[in-house]
Amino acid sequence: MSEIINNRESGIESKSERQAMLKQIIKDLHNGKSVDDVKAQFENAVGQISVAEISQLEQALMEEEGIPVSEVQRLCSVHTAVFKGSIEEIHQSGKPEEQPGHPIHTFKLENREIDKLLNFKMQLHLERFEKEDSEKNRIKLIEDLNLLADVDKHYTRKENLLFPYLEKYGIYGPTQVMWGVDDGIRAAIKGAKEKLVHYNGDKKAVHAAVYFVIRETSEMIYKEENILFPMALQTLTEDEWIKIAHDGEDIGYCLAAPTGVWKPERAEMKAAAMSDGFIKMETGLLSLKQLELMLNHLPVDITFIDEDDVVRYFSHGKGRIFHRTKAVIGRTVQNCHPPKSVHVVEDLLRDFKAGVKDVEDFYIKFRDKYVYIRYFAVRDEAGKYGGTLEFTQNIDPIQAIQGEKRILS
Repeated sequence: MSEIINNRESGIESKSERQAMLKQIIKDLHNGKSVDDVKAQFENAVGQISVAEISQLEQALMEEEGIPVSEVQRLCSVHTAVFKGSIEEIHQSGKPEEQPGHPIHTFKLENREIDKLLNFKMQLHLERFEKEDSEKNRIKLIEDLNLLADVDKHYTRKENLLFPYLEKYGIYGPTQVMWGVDDGIRAAIKGAKEKLVHYNGDKKAVHAAVYFVIRETSEMIYKEENILFPMALQTLTEDEWIKIAHDGEDIGYCLAAPTGVWKPERAEMKAAAMSDGFIKMETGLLSLKQLELMLNHLPVDITFIDEDDVVRYFSHGKGRIFHRTKAVIGRTVQNCHPPKSVHVVEDLLRDFKAGVKDVEDFYIKFRDKYVYIRYFAVRDEAGKYGGTLEFTQNIDPIQAIQGEKRILS
């Protein structure tokens, strides 16, 4: 260990050696070493760590060491605790991300409100509930959890707008890990609320569930602001941040909204003009505008992925059932789903490509809708696979139909 320290002090420690040391620390945690033991090792050997190195660490663990995403998710909170306080902070005044309307500014505004909800209101209400599990104190916690459930919008913007751009630059590990942790927090919020709604007198169970929510959501704020956001700021272009800011409106915000419109000091981007050309098909001739209007007025939502599993198109009519943002275009469909459900996507596509199936149907209750989801293998005249079409429809109104209708309304 002294040789490592001396090398570092002499300025001859290479980046690869540093990376190897960091990777070994994570592997030691994986193999059961205590946090205290590893933290001491880390502080003595490594010192400051950049967000880029943490990103590379997570990716290397999965790709080179074969540690599954689920294991890295489990270790995520532990190694964050080890690295906390050692991450290089780059704080400069007048940065774009400090301007109202910039996506990072908005994410941080939300985090401040989430933090206040967690560590002031919810913590206070939990302490009161522990002293007296009255109806009033129980309802207060339920109200807090209802407010916190809105964090889904914060996480959805992160997963569907920010992650695709990071993956475009080859950064997959941190996005997969964080998405899995996000899903765990979503489930924990629902679970804690369930215990309170159907309270059976077990105060310890309620305390454990609510405390877990407070701790994990607070940790996610730290991970976002000290790992994810700095990494994204080092990676994304200004044009990409502009697109994220624009598309965020479609998903919505959590407890706080942008306090302004971000207008970077630069020439405004000019939207590419739509071609006035026509598309000749076997059974007709349509302009691009006509085709787009037609697809957007269908009473269903359509998404198409090509033969390489890349999302190429989605319709964007009124009342779309599942959120889609333009950031998914060009992204592999596997990376548009949480890690826990990717295997379902891959199984379906494998069957389509092998010719085992041509169609697969699902039907689920989603909010106030009964949603019918159909997947079709798209093949050419020779039967060659060319992609998959997703067809989504709210069938509640159809199920309600009775009798006949033969005249105009």
